[in-house]
Amino acid sequence: MLLLDLSHTSHTQARTGVQRVALELRRELRARHEVQEITHDPYARTWRPLQPWEQANLDRPAQAARKRGASWPLSAQWRGWWQRQSSAISPPLELPAPAQGLVFPEVFTAKTATQLPALFSAIKAPKVAVFHDAIALRLPELFPPGTVARFPSYLEELRQFDGIAAVSEDSRQSLLDYWQWAGWGSGPEVITLPLGCDHLPSSDSSCAASPPNAPLKVLSVGSLEGRKNHLTLVNACEKLWAEGAEFQLEIIGALQRETGRTARDRIQTLQRAGRPLVYQGWLSDEALRQAYQSADFTVYPSIMEGFGLPIWESLLHGKPCICSDQGAVAETARGGGCLPTATLDRDALARAISTLLTDRPKRDALTQAARLRQPHSWQNYARNLESWIQTLSNKVDSD
Repeated sequence: MLLLDLSHTSHTQARTGVQRVALELRRELRARHEVQEITHDPYARTWRPLQPWEQANLDRPAQAARKRGASWPLSAQWRGWWQRQSSAISPPLELPAPAQGLVFPEVFTAKTATQLPALFSAIKAPKVAVFHDAIALRLPELFPPGTVARFPSYLEELRQFDGIAAVSEDSRQSLLDYWQWAGWGSGPEVITLPLGCDHLPSSDSSCAASPPNAPLKVLSVGSLEGRKNHLTLVNACEKLWAEGAEFQLEIIGALQRETGRTARDRIQTLQRAGRPLVYQGWLSDEALRQAYQSADFTVYPSIMEGFGLPIWESLLHGKPCICSDQGAVAETARGGGCLPTATLDRDALARAISTLLTDRPKRDALTQAARLRQPHSWQNYARNLESWIQTLSNKVDSD
């Protein structure tokens, strides 16, 4: 049996990239293996299997969420509090034994981290974590202060695991570089295990986008927050609109209120000025598929990513993507179907958008390249993760 920690995803309706990873991994592991989802209960102050209401949260169709944080009903809070008060000592761990492995696909909180030693001492099997990125330390000015302050401790706490699966080579190297800079010496094994990308399949990637003679539609998918760089995107588009270019820009993504309000305000200003700019906020997977299907190409202006799922979503729909020429995003772009550029430079981004608006042969060539890309599958991701855990198990048993 594999244990899968879903402490955050089981208590939130937010569906960020991390939640996408957690849910897709859960689905594939359950299809292949006996899996027990667990959570740290902050009210009982113990680890336990998910209860039916938490399982229902995971199975419920995603919906728009105003906040990303965890939410516990009062009944669950009182139940945990009563369990803790009724026990003369700390409540026992309610986990099956023996387990074959323990997987953490989420970014855990400081409160959860304090309880890792108790959990790890009870599980005599490999403990592995998925590492998404260290962008909060690489671009601290674009993150909420609380996230930045927490991150050094999180990177240190990851050293308690037996293995770390980084989502890209860029993320892997950033973690190793930080550990080396901190002077912590050797740590757990860190591998690169690219994420699955086949969670949003297109029904017909060859479907026509904009009707003949209609303005082209440009799509940008990603949460509205500082590092996603929407401000540069809309300013680049405004430059083109002011020069007479005709196209529609549609932006899809939930607002991160601490770092995304400047971009949102700029979007609203351009909308009041009559620019053909649509901001959709959060959309369901089905509506998102339709948005990709109707687009002519996409722009993912993010400054830095651990992986960049929206780029693969665009490629899977046969849509070229303008994206950064740096880091993990550039790793994806090198496979074809993308037009890399300096996304922080308004003029460079405007030139890239103009190229795909006006150069039909170029757009068609990138479209064909996008349709030829073969994505990593979540099935293979789960299989490779399990195989790696087995190699770690052999090392754990020999220690």
